[in-house]
Amino acid sequence: MNQLPITHRFAIRAATPDDAVDVLAFWREAAEGASITDDLDGVTRLIARDPEALILAESDGTLVGSVVAGYDGWRCSLYRLAVLPAHRRQGIATALLDAAERRFRALGGRRGDAMVLEANERGRRAWAAAGYHREDQWRRWVKPLD
Repeated sequence: MNQLPITHRFAIRAATPDDAVDVLAFWREAAEGASITDDLDGVTRLIARDPEALILAESDGTLVGSVVAGYDGWRCSLYRLAVLPAHRRQGIATALLDAAERRFRALGGRRGDAMVLEANERGRRAWAAAGYHREDQWRRWVKPLD
């Protein structure tokens, strides 16, 4: 996936280790909430372990969108779908999700699971518009390991 064609004045590509600092700055501006792995080590380890998992959208050399499309051989997990506010409603999130879903299908994945903050109403609407639905019978359980 390293370089996909330009679509609607933006290009979709996999992140490289050189993108890590820019990705973190982008998430601070465009993403809702923060994660324990939102640091240089977390992003660079993700890219090293799975070089196709962090998918970026760029427009004129500016990072305008991201999604993490992780696949562990069993589950297809989606995180950090974000688009810069000034670039929303231009099809960027849709293109990022299309790229993620193509990746999952090529790897044999059968269902995408998205992590969405309860308080992120805009995000919940975007995921619903993309065909995802909330499963009320599940709740996320977490334990920090450090």
